[in-house]
Amino acid sequence: MIEFNQNEINFLDSLEEARIATSHRDIPHVKPVSFVRVENEIIVATDYYTRTYANIKFNQNVGIVIDIYKSGGHKAICIQGKAKVIEDGEEFKKNYNIFYKKFQWVRKDPWKENEAPFLKIIPRTKISWGLD
Repeated sequence: MIEFNQNEINFLDSLEEARIATSHRDIPHVKPVSFVRVENEIIVATDYYTRTYANIKFNQNVGIVIDIYKSGGHKAICIQGKAKVIEDGEEFKKNYNIFYKKFQWVRKDPWKENEAPFLKIIPRTKISWGLD
């Protein structure tokens, strides 16, 4: 199991946006997403009618990068892993509550189980830089 060190945890917990990469039939798709870290996994909010969701249904391999670009001081974590769709149940409720507390946009436009899923990214590899 991949574990984040304390510097990585602090960095991940301080940010709200990442870029997720998915693919289907060898066509890559990258887009910005909101995320939270839950233990050693990354949770991403999505919708059923997105290219990202459609891609995950065919190919669970994902890449996600969380970074701050500053010339000469770039900080980032790049993760590769598998995505699992979370649509309902206790795990959905737990993730939803974390998103609700962290993001104003969730509080303004709430949703329920089976209305929009989360993607749980289970890291298989990771690399980080600039976080010393």
